[in-house]
Amino acid sequence: MTDEIQKLVEAAKAVEMTPDQQEEQRRSFAYGNTHLENGRITRETIDQAAKAVESGNV
Repeated sequence: MTDEIQKLVEAAKAVEMTPDQQEEQRRSFAYGNTHLENGRITRETIDQAAKAVESGNV
């Protein structure tokens, strides 16, 4: 790993995401992985599923 990449990795370790940023990242990850397997999955689908999980309606 180059020194520049190592510095970026170390800087990234120090970043503290807000709960909203974490949720956005979680949904983005879910969308990216599910959309690869099923092209009918949309970001709206992921948002609806996340809201259902949050409200306990799963």
